[in-house]
Amino acid sequence: MQIRLATFPLLLATALLAGCGHVPARNPLATWVPSPNHDLRRPVLIVIHYTEQDSVQHSLDTLRSRNSGGPVSAHYLIGRDGQRYQLVSDERRAWHGGAGSWGTITDINSASIGIELDNDGRSPFAPAQIDSLLVLLDDLCTRLRIPRTQVVGHQDFAPTRKIDPGPLFPWRRLAEAGFGRWPAADAPPAPDGFDPWAALRLVGYPLDDREATVRAFRNHFRGLDGGELDAEDLRILHALAADAGRR
Repeated sequence: MQIRLATFPLLLATALLAGCGHVPARNPLATWVPSPNHDLRRPVLIVIHYTEQDSVQHSLDTLRSRNSGGPVSAHYLIGRDGQRYQLVSDERRAWHGGAGSWGTITDINSASIGIELDNDGRSPFAPAQIDSLLVLLDDLCTRLRIPRTQVVGHQDFAPTRKIDPGPLFPWRRLAEAGFGRWPAADAPPAPDGFDPWAALRLVGYPLDDREATVRAFRNHFRGLDGGELDAEDLRILHALAADAGRR
């Protein structure tokens, strides 16, 4: 086939654009006049999940296929041995969070990085897995400028639907490494008149179903079930709210 020289540069440019997945789409109905005033999607939250499946391979298959509950994905999966797998680019929107809210964030998937941990939901998390998670959290928070307090569990923002990463997840260890929130050991009791619902809202919890929110809070900070707050819950909440108010 003969190609006129005048059309060859245009064909070459078209082929190069088609082969480059990172070139932004350009609408043929408008003239392209590029502006430098933009950036990539910037996540501001990291969400921890457990897979509730029996192996890394099972989870990799689920996260890359159309399973019975609909297609799901996450940015990262970490095996029990600490091996890390990336399934979705940081700049893309993975389908891991679903409906829910955290603070003012109502579209979790658009604002977050999702990390799945290979865990059946009943077993302790392997030390190598948590060590690997801490390395990944440090990388993500540093490179993507995500606040280190903005590390939460799936149940925290979707308390009526989810329970992962569950009561066995070592949130305190994460906090000791500088991720998430945790009350000071010497935090005083909550004062008279303390409003726990305002504190939960300030920390980020949704209040659409208060009993479910309390269960999520207690799961996270005490590893306990139950839909009613006790004095220790109030002490923890008072400390968390005071810390959140300072930031």
